[in-house]
Formats: sequence, structure tokens, C-alpha cells
Amino acid sequence: MTTPTTRARITEITGNVVRERRDHLATEEPLEIRLTGAGARDRRTVAITMRTPGHDFELAAGFLHGEGIAGPGHIRAIGYCTDEDVAPEARYNTVTVALDGPIPDLPTLDRHFLTSSACGVCGSASLDVLRDRCAPVPAGALRLSPKTLYGLPSRLRAAQGVFGKTGGLHAAGLFTGDGDLLAAREDVGRHNAVDKLVGWASMNQLLPLRDHVLMVSGRASYEIMQKALAAGVPAVCAVSAPSSLAVELAREFGMTLVGFLREERCNVYAGMERITA
Repeated sequence: MTTPTTRARITEITGNVVRERRDHLATEEPLEIRLTGAGARDRRTVAITMRTPGHDFELAAGFLHGEGIAGPGHIRAIGYCTDEDVAPEARYNTVTVALDGPIPDLPTLDRHFLTSSACGVCGSASLDVLRDRCAPVPAGALRLSPKTLYGLPSRLRAAQGVFGKTGGLHAAGLFTGDGDLLAAREDVGRHNAVDKLVGWASMNQLLPLRDHVLMVSGRASYEIMQKALAAGVPAVCAVSAPSSLAVELAREFGMTLVGFLREERCNVYAGMERITA
């Protein structure tokens, strides 16, 4: 079974000193997500994404939930694939998700069949599609103080074990309104990290994630906001900048979006009513 890190020999140059040494790299390998339905021939590959091995079942469950394909009540089982067409050495790179019923119509995924870890898998191509699938986030009771916000990046960083070895992974963390970290996931793809986190919540019957905060180590993109919205997360914080479409999504669906959250400063792009400053 593949590990999240890979050892490699490198040449390090410091000043005029050159030396050979070994280093840890973040592993990047493909993961194929297959669906099986109620019928014997009811099966389909829905995505191939480049990811860091680990929490693969959560990644599959989170992806399917975010795309509106299958929620926690529709998944019967998840396992590594043992189909005859999959070579033994590739079985840990293929996940089969068994649904309780037939496979739904999936036309929106056709143009996103193959994806890289950088761009993620996104079936909803625009806000118009998202409006048909998701309702605005309820106002809820979540309130965040600046002190709580300022503590999120360091708590997420402390949970990044693989990043500490490689320096090359994105992370996503789920926090309570008091700033307590509930779970964190890492991946070479920032969207995969969010999918793993949502998959963890789905498999533990925690969805929707009302009154929770999602913190991501990179920028806040439309895809990340879409996945947070589908999971019911009312507030998303990012270390870097949001995109224009991410801000538009947050404002339209009643979400709080915080960017450039570093040390004791941040920018609030939407949902200031949840911030107690």
C-alpha cells in the first residue's frame, strides 16, 4: 500500500557547499473512483484525480457528497477495488463505492473525468448550476471573535504531520466556533484535502456541518466554497486570497469568507455578521 511520503536522493546547495542527501517528497498518485449500483452491470468510473494516498475512502465519500451524487444515506460500502480489470499493484489506487440504489444520471461530470491535484474535481461549473442544488446557509448561532480567528492557522499547521516532512502539501481543518480542531486532512490537492474532511464528517454522520469553521492552508477558490456550501459549513477561512467567484458565492449563499488570515490580521469578504469585532 502506498504511503503519503516518498524518499528521494537530492543535491543540496548551501552557499558554495554541495552535498548529497535524502529528502521526503509528498507522494502524488492517481485515484480512480468507481460507482456500483443495484444492478449487476450498473457500474461506472466517475473521476480520476491525482492525490496523496491516505484517507482514500473519505476522499471518495467527500467528492460524491460535494457533487451531489451520493450522501451518507446512499452509500452502502466503500472499499479498494478487486475487479479483474485492475492490476494487483493498482488496487490501492482504485476505490469502489457501492450505492444502495441505481447510479444517478451524471451528465455534469463528463467534462471533468480526468483531473489533476491542482484543479480538483468540480462538476458544478457555475453559480447557475449551484443554485439548483444548494440552498443558502442558515444564519445559525455561529459567532467568531478575532482572537479565535487568529488562532486557527497555527492550530492547523500543528496538525500537518506530512507537511512537516515534505513542505509540499495543502491542508484543510474543521474547527468549532471556539477554535477547537475537530479534524484535519492533507493532500497535494487543496480540493482533495477538503473532500477528505467532508468525507470524514459524512462517514461519521456529522453532516450538515452547521456552526463549524473550515480553514484551508492556501487560497479560497470557487470549488472550495462549493464543497463547503454542500457540507453546510457557514464560515470558510483561508491563509491566502479568495477568488472573485468565491466571494460572489459566499455573498449569495450567506456564508462568511475570511482571507489573508495570518498572525493578527485578516480580511472579511462576506458574512461580517458572524464576526464579533
